[in-house]
Amino acid sequence: MKHFLWSLIALCCINSTVVKGQDATAYKWEVTGKKVQDKVYELTFTTPGNNKWQLYGANESISDVPSVEMEFADSSIEVKKPFKESGNSVAFKNPIFDNTSFKVYEGPASFTVTVQFSGAVPANLLGTFRYTYGKGEEFYPLNAYAFSVPLEGGVASTTKIRVASFDLKNPVNACGDEDTGGKSLAGIFLIGMLGGFIALFTPCVFPLIPLTVSFFTKKSEDKKKGIGNATIYGLFIFLIYILLSIPFHLVDNVQPEILNNISTNMWLNILFFFIFVFFAISFFGFFEIGLPSGLANKIDSRSGMSSLGGIFFMALTLAIVSFSCTGPILGSLLAGVASEGAWPLTVGLAGFGLALALPFALFAMFPGWLQSLPKSGGWLTNVKVVLGFLELAMAVKFLSNADLVKQWGFLKREVFFAIWVVIGILIVLYLLGKIRFPHDGPVKKFSKTRIAFIAIFAAATIYLIPGLTNTHSANLGLISGFPPPLCYSLYSNPVNCEKGKSIEPLRNDYEEALARAKKENKPVLIDFTGWACVNCRRMEENVWPNEQVNALIRDKFIIVSLYVDEKRALPATQQVDFVTKTGAQKKIITVGDKWATFQSENFDAVAQPQYAIISPDEKVLTKTKGYTPSAKEFAQWLECGIDAYKKDRQTAAK
Repeated sequence: MKHFLWSLIALCCINSTVVKGQDATAYKWEVTGKKVQDKVYELTFTTPGNNKWQLYGANESISDVPSVEMEFADSSIEVKKPFKESGNSVAFKNPIFDNTSFKVYEGPASFTVTVQFSGAVPANLLGTFRYTYGKGEEFYPLNAYAFSVPLEGGVASTTKIRVASFDLKNPVNACGDEDTGGKSLAGIFLIGMLGGFIALFTPCVFPLIPLTVSFFTKKSEDKKKGIGNATIYGLFIFLIYILLSIPFHLVDNVQPEILNNISTNMWLNILFFFIFVFFAISFFGFFEIGLPSGLANKIDSRSGMSSLGGIFFMALTLAIVSFSCTGPILGSLLAGVASEGAWPLTVGLAGFGLALALPFALFAMFPGWLQSLPKSGGWLTNVKVVLGFLELAMAVKFLSNADLVKQWGFLKREVFFAIWVVIGILIVLYLLGKIRFPHDGPVKKFSKTRIAFIAIFAAATIYLIPGLTNTHSANLGLISGFPPPLCYSLYSNPVNCEKGKSIEPLRNDYEEALARAKKENKPVLIDFTGWACVNCRRMEENVWPNEQVNALIRDKFIIVSLYVDEKRALPATQQVDFVTKTGAQKKIITVGDKWATFQSENFDAVAQPQYAIISPDEKVLTKTKGYTPSAKEFAQWLECGIDAYKKDRQTAAK
């Protein structure tokens, strides 16, 4: 079992693009390249060592997992093993692996590997060198060292990121958006508040409202002080949820589009799928999710202090003990706005915290309102179970994101709707009392509220059913963008994606778009998009088919869609080490890396969709345009771009 667990951890480290090793503090490496023969090179990795640790030899096999690995995004590069090793090595019997003996280095060491190229050799080779180190029972497998090494006789990269001729501040026409962000902060705040209000009606939070308010109003010397303490308590709840966003600000400052990369990462979306399924099973009552009891008890003991500190720890206790109910809702919120950046996350969490905090302050000010609250009971369990089903629906969305990013094709649009329809039917059957979970009692009577929710979920399920068909009614406008795209279909000829009528952009081929624009004397419409971008699909399904918009794009523009979450690797000769305008160093490895950086460097945005209109000689014609649900407004912007192109041509002709 020990060997199996180690192998599993090691494989996760190899496959995950978000796991970072310990190399920043443990081992420093230098890499050199030497040409051996045509398209064959030796790469030598040298380290001065670290007297605090032991570096495992390059050719050791630890439970059938290599101690050292080489990774290249370009599959045309072949790594020839074994590694050549040099340095003073010793034998070490590792107690973790039944005292198996391994070769380790306690001082300087160098590892050399031969690589062969079947395609063109890049002038600068990018890759990842993974190594293993430890000491005694401490063990750190497959730490990543991302390297860049020049190769003699290699082909220089032609990848172009920053375009000097782009001038966002002085477009030919000043039409477009002033703000280059994505979703409005006000909208995100309201979504956060909605999530907070839903969390209030869960068994972990709702019963605490009258108990907490009564505690403050009865314990205080006078009513005014009790109201003040309850208000401070609510304020602390609000602040605690805002503080949760601080780590995202630290991450966001590293690279502006890193949160977008995280939100579209295949492995993270699959992880979120399993997490949400796990949460759903918990909501069904099979087990409870909670933070460590020791932490909860320690914080709860501090909440008895009669001071601001005591009130703060009471608020923190609420956040911890209610985690099993608020965690899934909060996770849905974070995942929904992660690609927008750190500040939208802060705003969303602020809305969530405010919704949780308001009742405690308001009921303390108006204690008579407590009498109007419904009594705690079985209805809270019903709410929790329904939320569990909704968590399953969200889990399917995360799995769909991974499927779209990798284009596997197993979760097509109709399959997605079929699963949601089944979930909708299960919710209705549960509310009718036909399905029971642990702690559920029989439904003795149907209240007006229960009947209303049965009707709502039944109507929602019926609304989804046409999505299974190959008809025009399958384009469900109310949830447009959330399911997979219309063309991502089981049907060979989906009627909502007819060839010749739909807009067919060039995909990820910016240079070809410029060439066609010069040949046809048209401006270029750049569509910064993503496979997992909900608002991008809404634009494509609701705005682009508009008769006026469709005609303008098809006849007056060369449109190119640049996918910022395309995980396909660039050829080795196009991978580059890029220095951003903020001075940060970034490796451009995938197609998505290239276009996400192209967007952030040239158009000061990391959110999608974003549209830009440029001339064939790369002059910015208008301000950019973000998500625009109004077809009329989007058409006006397109016409403004056409007018700007005419002005630019006239100026150039003079």
